[in-house]
Amino acid sequence: MHNATNAEPVFHPFTAVPGMPFSEAVEVGQMLFLSGQIGTDTNGKLVGGGIAEETRHALANISRVLARYNSSMERVVKVTVMLADMAEWPAMNTEYKKFFPKNPPVRSAFGCNGLAMNARVEIECIAMRR
Repeated sequence: MHNATNAEPVFHPFTAVPGMPFSEAVEVGQMLFLSGQIGTDTNGKLVGGGIAEETRHALANISRVLARYNSSMERVVKVTVMLADMAEWPAMNTEYKKFFPKNPPVRSAFGCNGLAMNARVEIECIAMRR
């Protein structure tokens, strides 16, 4: 349920894996905050193929979540990218640019270890609803 009249948050549960301690998305007015996505397939399994394939799937997953809440990749204003290995930055960036061909959002990225399911990349974003 969208609440456009005030800034009360609307929490959308993560339903792909019941019982997870976080929301898939939270709406605050026209803003949509998404939980991080990793490169999983439609069955929730981490895809093979390395950083490029994981990045492609993570961003496709984000695109699907945005569509569920009346938004799109064109409405993304902020992205955070977490990489298991910063040396994979160029390969991740090549795939990333395909999802934001014009008006790229602001972005932060950092290296980390211990991503869920031993993923190479996790991506989260903030978008505007339509």
